[in-house]
Amino acid sequence: MKQASTPFQFVTASYLIRIGRERAVTLAELARGLHSCSDASIFHHTFQSLERQHYISFSNDFAQWALTGCNEAPLAERLAAIDIRDCTTIEGLRDSLTSSVDGYVKLNPSSSSRLSFEPFYFCEAFEFAVPRDERATTLAELEEGIRTSNLQTLHYHFINSRLRLHLQTNDFSHWIETAMELPELARRVDRIDIYMNTLDDLREELVRTIHPWVNQ
Repeated sequence: MKQASTPFQFVTASYLIRIGRERAVTLAELARGLHSCSDASIFHHTFQSLERQHYISFSNDFAQWALTGCNEAPLAERLAAIDIRDCTTIEGLRDSLTSSVDGYVKLNPSSSSRLSFEPFYFCEAFEFAVPRDERATTLAELEEGIRTSNLQTLHYHFINSRLRLHLQTNDFSHWIETAMELPELARRVDRIDIYMNTLDDLREELVRTIHPWVNQ
């Protein structure tokens, strides 16, 4: 069985959530808040919200509030269309968010000052990452580690890793390609859709994709 050049270290993460001072009750205020809020707030309402919001209409908080708080479905769809898989920095993600809201407000001035049904509170997420006991030096060990990992570990390695690596990939694919030298499997893992799958579904998809390669 093929051994990796370097082991894969499984990590779990927890998040301290803090409600900030900024809030929005109109789209104009949301637009201003997106320009001025912290990077931790952008992270919380986009990357981190994917851990919480697979069962509602949209997977980022800004899009969800545009729909339920402001009844602005076109803007909600525009914000939801921003794919965090294409974003390797918070700055780039912020630019995509602000251009969407600024453009919508400019085209729909009557909507910009209309009071929302409920306020939007800008929150911040602060990450605390801790190495787990599990490490993998083979695909079989990686598969088993994925089977037994908690959802926070899967979220950390498959979603949040894009910001950490500054690459349009995830920790599992990065390790499979660089340490196991299996670029085709790495691509297949990376193609697993984070928007169409819950984290439990993601685990099943990862195992289903990796398992046929274990004995190669």
